[in-house]
Amino acid sequence: MIDLYQRSIEIILENQSASGAYIASPNFPTYHYCWFRDGSFIAYAMDLAGRHESAHRFHQWVAGRVNERKDLVRRGLAKARSGEKLTEAEILHTRYRLDGTDGEPGNWPNFQLDGFGTWLWALHEHQKQNPEKQLSKELLDASELVADYLSELWSLPCYDCWEEFPDHIHPHTLAAVYGGLQAYAALTGRHHRSVTDSIPNQLLAGAQSFGHFVKFPNSAAVDASLLGLAVPYGVVAPDDPFMLRTVEYIESTILRAGGLHRYAEDSYFGGGAWILLTAWLDWYYLELAAKRPDLVAILKPKIQSCQSWIESRAGQSLNLPEQIAENLFQISELFIANIQSLLRNFWGRQNTYLILSSNSSISRGQILDFSKIGSKMLSFPLSITGTITLYHASKNYACYHQRSSVCSGGIHTDGLSRN
Repeated sequence: MIDLYQRSIEIILENQSASGAYIASPNFPTYHYCWFRDGSFIAYAMDLAGRHESAHRFHQWVAGRVNERKDLVRRGLAKARSGEKLTEAEILHTRYRLDGTDGEPGNWPNFQLDGFGTWLWALHEHQKQNPEKQLSKELLDASELVADYLSELWSLPCYDCWEEFPDHIHPHTLAAVYGGLQAYAALTGRHHRSVTDSIPNQLLAGAQSFGHFVKFPNSAAVDASLLGLAVPYGVVAPDDPFMLRTVEYIESTILRAGGLHRYAEDSYFGGGAWILLTAWLDWYYLELAAKRPDLVAILKPKIQSCQSWIESRAGQSLNLPEQIAENLFQISELFIANIQSLLRNFWGRQNTYLILSSNSSISRGQILDFSKIGSKMLSFPLSITGTITLYHASKNYACYHQRSSVCSGGIHTDGLSRN
């Protein structure tokens, strides 16, 4: 684990832009951006690893993006206070190119609020790690704009942390807003109590029907992001009864063979298990153990299981993928198209392949008809672990896909041959 820990720090530092932005993935074009959400968690990790200058550069980069859009924020706030709906052009984004410019207009679900709350939380954590340094005026100005933006828009439906379901108000988003505004109050002494008092009540009201926190109203389904209600945003304690039952339901429905999935019915590249979500669950277990020593004996094997599962998926390169194609909820067309792209890049255009043998999550003997998917070349952040042997019906080709690994998106094939 120590080698993996050190290599992870190296990868982050090697790929931090000169601007201070953390690229989401250096080898997957769709992720050649910096998200406030992702970057804030990376900055927090860098602070914990003692790389405070790296975290500081990221926070300064965020402040620069917000402050140079202060007029947009103020116009949006004035419009929201008058009861008008913001247009796409009036929304403050949480994803930018590394040089600070906006991404392609109208091409991304930009109205998502959790990234702003997460940044305020991470900024406070950065300050706690560096108490001898005062926050710059630039950071304070940006944090004020963000706090005001959240306090005005928090109750509106928006995209969730997966950039999905824009018609809902999401528990994780509410928790991030709560954690961010509480962090801002700790940094500045300025409170938004009407919001921070309302959010816990709203979340607890939504949990009453099923006895645990839920992904959507009127459904018992859970989402891995519900872990954030306790860790790190602190809306409820890790041992809150509703939180304990939420984690029990998470364990019974979306924790499969050691890896945590986003939610049931997830179709994003088949709905694989995520490295970061498994680590998040481990983080929750550790926080619960610290608060409840009487549960340590129960939690210790769970903690070890999460850590072992993550370690075992790193491979010899010590690169960690975004998700692992194990115990998939469904093999979607996007999942098949990912394999299709890999085969086309290697062999050229073929149509139907028969899986002769497999120790992956795909069934032995399954026939994949790629002709139904179309001819567009695609690349996806997906990992297939194990050996898949594919045979093309009209050509004497076999593919031995021994291990495919991903570092935050993008495909690397460690073993691929043609007979």
